[in-house]
Amino acid sequence: MQITSVNVKKFDKEDSKMKGIASVILDDCFVIRDIRIIEKEEGLFIAMPSRRKGDGEYHDVAHPINQETRQMFEETILKAYETADSEE
Repeated sequence: MQITSVNVKKFDKEDSKMKGIASVILDDCFVIRDIRIIEKEEGLFIAMPSRRKGDGEYHDVAHPINQETRQMFEETILKAYETADSEE
């Protein structure tokens, strides 16, 4: 599996920890949208798309099942974030 395309919308809201939203295309045939780019004291990280269930907890809709794949997603998305233009 390869990430064949990344689209990042970067936000510049000073009061928000969410810094952007990404969509990725896998193998030119499958898309995952609404991957959030979040800033914490330790730096940026990605949060996979999630949905609130009836019990009030959030559960990922789609997510990597191993650390190697998660790292590939994070590195690729954060690299695209660094070169993305900010939205006003």
